[in-house]
Amino acid sequence: MATAGTSASSSALTAEEKKNERLQRLRELQLKRNEARKLNHGEVVEEDKRNKEPANIEAKRKRLDWEEQEAKKKKECKEKGLDYDRMKLLEVQADEAERTRNRKKKANPLTGFSTYEDMTARQNTRLTKLIKPDMKEYAEKKEKMGDAFYADVDTLGLEEMHKDTEEGIDKMCDDLEKQIEKRAKYTRRRTHDDDADIDYINTRNAKFNKKLERFYGKYTTEIKQNLERGTAL
Repeated sequence: MATAGTSASSSALTAEEKKNERLQRLRELQLKRNEARKLNHGEVVEEDKRNKEPANIEAKRKRLDWEEQEAKKKKECKEKGLDYDRMKLLEVQADEAERTRNRKKKANPLTGFSTYEDMTARQNTRLTKLIKPDMKEYAEKKEKMGDAFYADVDTLGLEEMHKDTEEGIDKMCDDLEKQIEKRAKYTRRRTHDDDADIDYINTRNAKFNKKLERFYGKYTTEIKQNLERGTAL
């Protein structure tokens, strides 16, 4: 009888342990479910946030990071008394520099003069790429001037409201000096050579003489030299 009672008690304890084990597993599953629910909710919030952001937000972030690094390097070079542009070029490999130069050529090709409209458009494209507006100053002026910030046909005293900064004037002068220096490298093609011998009486005769020289010059060179020396027969 004692053995039967002990066996029954062991069976009861085993059932209780199994019950507790099941409850423990159930609690663990509930905790995992809650954790998964929180993670899913966080992912949904982040995805919704990404969808609401502009399409080029990542590019803007990379651009801002790059500008921050560039400003830091410029400051370091200035403190050390180094030329930033020169130090930057030392870090550029030859093949990369060649690719950059080719990209610039394709973006703004030097097609030569075609029309004044094309020349003006190319100049405008080049100048607008150099513009780096100060958005803080822009917002302050806009708030200060109100409706007068956007001038129309009835706006008076525009020169008093919009005053050029010293930095802007210096930048314009530097650009004009660069244009003058660039133009000085090019000369107008001359229609005739001032040092050449004049063997014609008018433009038509000059063209005829050039044609003769092109076809018979190699045969008459010696005769011309003899005539100039006075040794011709």
